Amino acid sequence: MDFLLNAATVNWSRGQFALTAMYHWIFVPLTIGLALLMAIMESIYVRTGDEKWKNISRFWQKIFGINFAIGIATGIILEFQFGTNWSNYSWFVGDIFGAPLAIEGIVAFFLEATFVTIMFFGWNRVSKGVHLLSTWMVFLGATLSALWILVANAWMQHPVGMEFNPDTVRNEMVDFWAVALSPVAINKFLHTVFASLAVGSSFVVGVSAWYLLKNRHIDFALKSIKLASIVGLITFLMLAFTGDGSAYEVSQKQPMKLAAMEGLYEGKEGAGLVMIGMLNPSKKVYNDDADPYLFKMEIPKLLSLLGYRDINAFVPGIKDIIDGGYTLQDGSTALSFEERKARGELAIKALADYQMAKKAESEAIAAGNSEAANIAASEAANYETILRENYEHFGYGYLETGEDLVPDVPLTFYSFHLMVMIGMYFILFFMVILFFQYKKDLRSTKWLLYIALWSIPLSYIAGQLGWLVAEVGRQPWTIQDILPVEVAASALSPGHVITTFVMFAVIFTVLLIAEVTIMVKQIKKGPEEVATEIGNEK
Repeated sequence: MDFLLNAATVNWSRGQFALTAMYHWIFVPLTIGLALLMAIMESIYVRTGDEKWKNISRFWQKIFGINFAIGIATGIILEFQFGTNWSNYSWFVGDIFGAPLAIEGIVAFFLEATFVTIMFFGWNRVSKGVHLLSTWMVFLGATLSALWILVANAWMQHPVGMEFNPDTVRNEMVDFWAVALSPVAINKFLHTVFASLAVGSSFVVGVSAWYLLKNRHIDFALKSIKLASIVGLITFLMLAFTGDGSAYEVSQKQPMKLAAMEGLYEGKEGAGLVMIGMLNPSKKVYNDDADPYLFKMEIPKLLSLLGYRDINAFVPGIKDIIDGGYTLQDGSTALSFEERKARGELAIKALADYQMAKKAESEAIAAGNSEAANIAASEAANYETILRENYEHFGYGYLETGEDLVPDVPLTFYSFHLMVMIGMYFILFFMVILFFQYKKDLRSTKWLLYIALWSIPLSYIAGQLGWLVAEVGRQPWTIQDILPVEVAASALSPGHVITTFVMFAVIFTVLLIAEVTIMVKQIKKGPEEVATEIGNEK
């Protein structure tokens, strides 16, 4: 199987997928975040009978609907790109990767879509209980949809529950639950869902703050802020907790990503966690003599504690991971890049030799030569053994130098630390909002209301930064250690990919502008008018 691809094709395919994913992630978190808040609001209405909560729920439902519709469009395009732009990847692991995506489409999407209809058009057609159930099921469907997509993504970061079939040159699933319940998948799912709830909470608080600044819909705004702030504070505290779990999994499964996140080139025992720092742009390669930092402030030993649950644990740096020789957690010695490359090349050659031996066996059987068939079968079995012994290093056989293992360190480092800073900011922000909500007059603190309004983009930025860390930090791998990006793409002409890149960029930008325009229009109308429109829909 020929994996050699044009570098421009690979880079533009990466760019196109990143473009689609980043636009898609503008819509997804607000969908999940608003779904939970709407369900809680409607639950309060059903429990208390207070019509004000019914109108509040209806208003945010309208905003949800606008975002939900456009999010579906970008999500469908994203999944199609696996077949159009990443056909080698789809062939190599489609039996595994396709399973969670199929479940997402069949179960989660249809569950969500079915109850969305009842939620939007059932206010005057079904009972309160049935309508409330439909709203909660919309949230459940959105969350399940995210679950299976994140399971698929987590498998790429930590491939488990599979076995390589040399006859088909495909990886096949042998343990579905190992894939679905891997620690990486669980942590990624929880962290991503809480990130979505964070976006929904900050959005509701920001929009409601705008109403207070305009001295409109005061009761609606105060009730929305109170609920969203409580959810927001809990959410960001849980983000810190699940972020710790995610970082631990990264340290165990993707040490190069952790090293890039911290700009750690030389490993050390009792490694500190960088609070703030500036990387040295003169640091060009992993093994030069340049200091990685111009300056930094760090908390002593915290990186070792977070990454290995031991304040004195050795945390390998970029140079250590490439050069090998350090002791792993299980007591074995880490292989160098050159050793892993040699084993990867051995696995690739064994696969080619296996296929030739199997072909010779088939030809011998067809010719009635049982002796030659037995010899070929024995050779094939030997090559298969070599392949399986070295398969965990398969992808290294396609890389050239140890430098190929190093992701974009500045982008990963700054994305990670800025994301953490925004998270800390929001914990403080929601604490201040709740303090003024309960102890002061929130309406009189215009400075805080303006901060709330302009904080909406920050929650989106934090989410995008999180995905940059997750995806840029694992380069050069499409599937960790098994399949590098450079051999995963489709054999398309660069011109074709550039054309579709530009086309998607224009379409997604138009969709985003349309969504923002429609949402702003609905927000300006106000909750009473929007709720009346929904209530009168037949």
